[in-house]
Amino acid sequence: MLGQMMQGRLLISALLDHAGTYHAKTEITSVETDGSVTRSNWGEVQRNAKNLASALTKMGLKPSARCATIAWNNRRHLEIYFGVSGGQFVCHTINPRLFPEQLVYIVNHAEDEVLFIDATFLPLATALRDKMPTLKAIVLMGTRNESALEQIPELQFYDELIETGDDDYAWPDFDENTASSLCYTSGTTGNPKGVLYSHRSTMLHSFASALPDCIGFSARDIILPVVPMFHVNAWGTPYAAAMVGAQLVMPGPGLDGSSLLKLIDREKVNVALGVPTIWQGLLMAAKDAGSTLDSLKRTVVGGSACPPVMIDTFRDVYNVDLVHAWGMTEMSPLGTSNQPLAKHGALPLEAQRKLRENQGRPPFGMQLKIVDEDGNDLPHDGAAQGDLLVRGPWVLTGYFRPEKPEALRDGWFDTGDVARIDPDGYMTICDRSKDIIKSGGEWISSVELENIAAAHPDLLEAAVIGAAHPKWDERPVLVAVKAEGRDPDPADLIAFFEGKIASWQKPDAVVFTNSLPRNATGKVLKRNLREEFGQVLM
Repeated sequence: MLGQMMQGRLLISALLDHAGTYHAKTEITSVETDGSVTRSNWGEVQRNAKNLASALTKMGLKPSARCATIAWNNRRHLEIYFGVSGGQFVCHTINPRLFPEQLVYIVNHAEDEVLFIDATFLPLATALRDKMPTLKAIVLMGTRNESALEQIPELQFYDELIETGDDDYAWPDFDENTASSLCYTSGTTGNPKGVLYSHRSTMLHSFASALPDCIGFSARDIILPVVPMFHVNAWGTPYAAAMVGAQLVMPGPGLDGSSLLKLIDREKVNVALGVPTIWQGLLMAAKDAGSTLDSLKRTVVGGSACPPVMIDTFRDVYNVDLVHAWGMTEMSPLGTSNQPLAKHGALPLEAQRKLRENQGRPPFGMQLKIVDEDGNDLPHDGAAQGDLLVRGPWVLTGYFRPEKPEALRDGWFDTGDVARIDPDGYMTICDRSKDIIKSGGEWISSVELENIAAAHPDLLEAAVIGAAHPKWDERPVLVAVKAEGRDPDPADLIAFFEGKIASWQKPDAVVFTNSLPRNATGKVLKRNLREEFGQVLM
C-alpha cells in the first residue's frame, strides 16, 4: 500500500521560489568588484535568475550544458547559481587561484559553453580564451564596459543578457537526479577531478546543513559566507540560506581581516563561515581596531583543522561560538559539525571546551566508519584510529569523466583521512593518510602537533612534517613562520610541547621559513615542505 501524499521534485529552483515568495524583501548585500556596495533582495534575485535561465535557453544551450563562473561572492554570482541550475543547465564554479594550465584543463574537461567572469578576471579570460574551444560565450558580470570590449570583442554583459529573458519564464520540470552543479578538486596530485552534484543531493544537503543540530540557519540570521562560492558551492550556504529565507552579506573580493571586520560590524552579521586563515586575519584586525564583534554570535570553521587557541579566543574574548565542521568536495561538502549533546551540559567547563576541538558528528543521512589497512571495521571507541570512509545521499559515486575508474570501497568513499570516532559519533581527524608520521612503528598526528604550535605567541603559523630518520624511519619536524618582530629559539619551541603530548611525539627539530606553501583552496602543501625539509635529520 502506498501513502496518499503529493509528489514534488527536489529541484534547486524550488528553493529560490520559496525565498522569492515568502522572503521577497529580505536583503542581499553585495560588495562589488570595485568595492561599492549594492543592496538587493530575494525577490530581485528570483526575477533575475529566471531571466538568466530564459536568456541561456534562447542562446541555444541544451539541457545539462555546462556554464562556468570565475567570480567572487556577490549578488550576480548568486543569481547565476540559481538561474543556471534552475534552467536545467550545470553551474560550474572555477577556482581562480588555480594555475592557468589547470584552469584551461578544467574548462576543456567540462566542455563549458558559457563563461561568466567578474572584472577582476578579465585579463585571465583574455589570455586563455583561445585555449578553450568549447566556449560559445564569455559574459562579464556587470554593465556594458567599452574598454573590456577592446580586450574581448565578442564579450557579452550580464545586465544586458538578462534583459533578453522573458518575464513570464517558467522553470522547467525534470528529474531531480539531473546534474545541477560541478566542482573540481584542487588537484594537489595530478589533474583536478570533477564532482557532479544533482538537484536531489543539493536539496538534501541543504536540509541537513540548515538543521540547528548541524550548521543551523534560520530566517533570523544575517549570514556572511566568507568561504568562496568557487569552493564547494560556498559549502552549500546559498542554497540553505534560500531554504530558510536568511539575509545574506556577500563580501566580494575583500577577504582581508580589516575589510571583513568593517562588513561584520556595519551589516550586523551574526553568522559567518570560512577557513582558519580567514579568521586569523579577522581576529588580528578586531584586536587592532578594538572591535568587540558585538553582532557576531557564531562562526563556522572548515577547510582545515582549527587550532584550539582560535576556538578559545572567539569564545573568551568575543563571546562567539565557533562550530568546527568537516567535509570534502566529494561530499557536497558537509560531513560533520561539532554541536554538543544535552548530556554535555553537565560536564565540567574544561571538558566541554575539549569536546569542541574535534570535527564533530554527522547529521542524519551521513554515515562514517573507520577501517584498518586490511579493510576491517574498527571500533568507535575514541581510541582506535584508521582510514575514514563515508557514505550518504550527497556523497559522490564516481568522478566526472575520470581519467581512470576509481571504485568505491564496498559502497563507501575513502576520504584519505585517518580518524578516530567515539561512541557518540564525534570524529577526530588525526591526519591525512599521506601526512601522518610513522615513527618506529607508531603513528604521530601532525595535526595535533600543529594545534599545539599554533598557540605559541612567537609563531604566525606552523606545519609539521615527517622527516626521514636513520633509526625511526620518520620523525616530526616543525616548519614555522615567525610572528612579526619575534625571534623564537628552536629549543624553546620544542619545550613548548612538554606536558601537552607524549614526550616521544615532540618534534625533533624546528626549521623556519618565510611562508607556508598553499594550494588553490588554502591548504598547506606538505608535499612541498617534505621535498624541502624532508632530509634535515639525516
